[in-house]
Amino acid sequence: MQSFLEQVALEVINSKLSLEKTVFVLPSKRAGTFLRTLLARTANATFFSPDIYSIEGFVEEISGLSFASHTKQLFTLYEAYLEQSWERKDDFFAFSKWGSTLLQDFNEIDRYLIDSNSLFSNLAAIQELNHWSLQAEKTKMMKEYLSFWNNLDTLYGRFNEKLLSGDLGHQGLVYRIACQKLSRYLKSHTDKHFVFIGFNALNTAESTIIQEVLEKTQARIYWDLDSYFLNDEIHDAGLFIRQHKKEWSYFENNELKGISSNYLQNKAIKIIGVPKNISQVKYVGQLLKEIEEDTSIDLKKTAVVLGDESLMNPLLNSIPEEISRVNITMGYPLVQTPMASLFDQYLNLYLNRTDQGWFHRLLESFLSHPYIQLTLDFEEENKVNTLLSYLKTNNYAYIGSQKLRDLVNSDLSEILFLDNTPTPIQWIENCQALILQMKGVLQQKNDSLGLEYLYRFHRVFNQLRDVIKDHQFVNDLKSLQSLYREVVGSESLDFQGEPLEGLQIMGMLESRNLDYETVIITSVNEGILPSGKSNNSFIPFDLKVRLGLPTYKEKDAVYTYHFYRLLQRAKNIFILYNTEPDVLEGGERSRLIHQLLTDINMKSFIAESIAAPIIQPQVKKEEKVVKDQHLLKLIKEHATKGFSPTSLTNYIRNPIDFYKRNLLGIDDVLEVEETIAANTFGTVVHDTLEELYTPFIGSYLSIDKLNGLKNSIYGTVQKHFSNSYLGGDISTGRNLIAFNVVVRYVENFITMEIAELEHHQIKILGLEKSMKTTLDISGINYPITLKGKLDRIDELDGVIRIIDYKTGKVIPSQVEIVEWEEIILDYKYSKAFQLLCYALMFHEMEGINNLESGIVSFKNLGAGLMSFATKESSRSRTKNKEINLEILELFQQHLANLIREICNPEIPLLEKQV
Repeated sequence: MQSFLEQVALEVINSKLSLEKTVFVLPSKRAGTFLRTLLARTANATFFSPDIYSIEGFVEEISGLSFASHTKQLFTLYEAYLEQSWERKDDFFAFSKWGSTLLQDFNEIDRYLIDSNSLFSNLAAIQELNHWSLQAEKTKMMKEYLSFWNNLDTLYGRFNEKLLSGDLGHQGLVYRIACQKLSRYLKSHTDKHFVFIGFNALNTAESTIIQEVLEKTQARIYWDLDSYFLNDEIHDAGLFIRQHKKEWSYFENNELKGISSNYLQNKAIKIIGVPKNISQVKYVGQLLKEIEEDTSIDLKKTAVVLGDESLMNPLLNSIPEEISRVNITMGYPLVQTPMASLFDQYLNLYLNRTDQGWFHRLLESFLSHPYIQLTLDFEEENKVNTLLSYLKTNNYAYIGSQKLRDLVNSDLSEILFLDNTPTPIQWIENCQALILQMKGVLQQKNDSLGLEYLYRFHRVFNQLRDVIKDHQFVNDLKSLQSLYREVVGSESLDFQGEPLEGLQIMGMLESRNLDYETVIITSVNEGILPSGKSNNSFIPFDLKVRLGLPTYKEKDAVYTYHFYRLLQRAKNIFILYNTEPDVLEGGERSRLIHQLLTDINMKSFIAESIAAPIIQPQVKKEEKVVKDQHLLKLIKEHATKGFSPTSLTNYIRNPIDFYKRNLLGIDDVLEVEETIAANTFGTVVHDTLEELYTPFIGSYLSIDKLNGLKNSIYGTVQKHFSNSYLGGDISTGRNLIAFNVVVRYVENFITMEIAELEHHQIKILGLEKSMKTTLDISGINYPITLKGKLDRIDELDGVIRIIDYKTGKVIPSQVEIVEWEEIILDYKYSKAFQLLCYALMFHEMEGINNLESGIVSFKNLGAGLMSFATKESSRSRTKNKEINLEILELFQQHLANLIREICNPEIPLLEKQV
């Protein structure tokens, strides 16, 4: 296969042109690199290298101007905006949201050599029509709005003047000035021969320049197009070149050069649907492995063209290890590096700080960043983890800068945690200081990639500092954040590689003028290839059409050209599309695929297929833990130390929970309680009732005494909230509601007790009493301990009662037993199980043979004390609330069976579906 550039290089050399005096102009620098190599390889003689320009470099040379960076353009436009006479002006943060769109429109106006006065007058008239009002007098807002549109021409002119004063220009302005200076440039280069190569869609300025050079000098132009598309009057791939042929006077006497006839040659085209983006790059990795193993395919002549360039990073992780040489033409976006998020989070710290300090989640996210951890932990191991554990242990929902500096106690904390919100310059200087700290750490770690990141961000912050010092209107962190993201979003890390060797990975635009035998194109979906009807412009569609500005229709034709140009000379073509379209990843498969499939001349070359990853269904198996010697030792230690009613009900609920929580001691992850947790809530209720009722232990309650307690409730609850909810704020939000709920719970409980005292006598015997007893269970050769804490023991009209407080909801059926076997099998009866455990321990320690035991549910306080009871059937209304020796012996038998099961080495711990 002879590539397009090889064909041009051969023809130029055969035409005996003096290469030293030839100027080559191509669409991109990359194409120029390939052309230079081909000229050197094709020529049989030594010669000085010719001038080879990209089109942007060529117009820059003609105009004598340099291209201004996007940031410079945005700042200059804002300066010009501030000079206008509008009564109300946006600050820089608000301006930056629409300023980039205006820059794009100004650029289009100049690239297409539009009469700006005519365009802006038309635009103002359209806006006035759109906002026409029945009112005779326009409101102040309407006047200001229309004034903006009426004065855009003045803003445009002043913006261009300010750029030109510094010998700078946006792309369109450089093109316009190049058109104006072209004649002078050509007069000073009369000995030069100009060769234009591989152009397609041209803006008006480019078209004007190329046509004038063709007519006034010894020049020629080569088009990279197949005759198949040129001769098809409706095919978009040849749309622009057909227009040039028809409209340029140059072609009245000259033929089109560079036209080839390769498209209809034998090809193998595979159109493959793959679900989702990551699956596409994984499939590309598999294709590349097959290509590398196929001796008939040259990997050096293979290219992967990414329709969606954001897939570059996952693609790099999918390239097979067998492929050792890869050249990447795209830069790696700086915004996708892990260091970009570090500085963004650092800026967010100060944008989101409150009077109380930093919210713990924001701080935890920042401190957990890999580069912060690496820097802080470098001298002292696990310094960050220690700090985070301290915040969680002390329940700091918010924390101030001084406290953080004291806890971190390093030079870095003085940089990161400031008392006052820094100015933009101070923040940038702190970032530079942070970079210096990280530099030393990364040098000792020999992290060359991290050091490259640091260097690029060092340059970014130098650029930001210089711009901010020159322009005083970036005076707050919100504006700085917008500017930072703008700059970082436009920067990229360049990959080092050999453009002429190995596998080539590129975007669609980088493929211009380059030909490969094997081409893999990804993301050929609507909205990506082509990009769709995005119209990021202030100029309406009909006005663009009227003035000759490009619309989405022209952009679609550009994509069509690039797509088919890749197919012209290729032999093996793989076209991948996403079969699962959505808003973020493009629409249905592209119209380019449908167009290819309906082409009768290509039908025999095409094969369609759907690819999907092999899915290995994993049937979730219930977890099973066999009791080995180590586990039996843990069970024995736990049994000797003491089974609690809660640990035993954990086993009933799910033996694996019992294994992890009670045997291995794996608790829930410690976290800061932003709002009071259920267990903390329960602790406050228990502690409050214990303090209020402690003075009554050993005595009878009275209505007067209980009424006297009501004045102490608020302060007592507040005290125990402070003890249990460390660092928590109960003055606002959900926590304030929770505080008042606890107060109301306690008040309602005391009111219920007062109502009961009108008919009964109640004597308090004990509160929060710890109990422990030893059980002798046959079949187990070591003592079994049962332990627990009884919330309250009292005497009602001579009957001993054990009362358990529950802040959750409990219903009577949960403490009433019909079938005794259910008590150790069904977690539903866990409350009844706990009450019987308490009764058994109390009986063993105090020798009481007859008692009652029940639960007070604060969420169901109207039910009163829900006592344990036995019933003959679930529908029976006859309940036996008495817990006597017979009941205790019956329960003890079932308890012994449960404990024997736990301790039995032959019975594994089996997971239950909860």
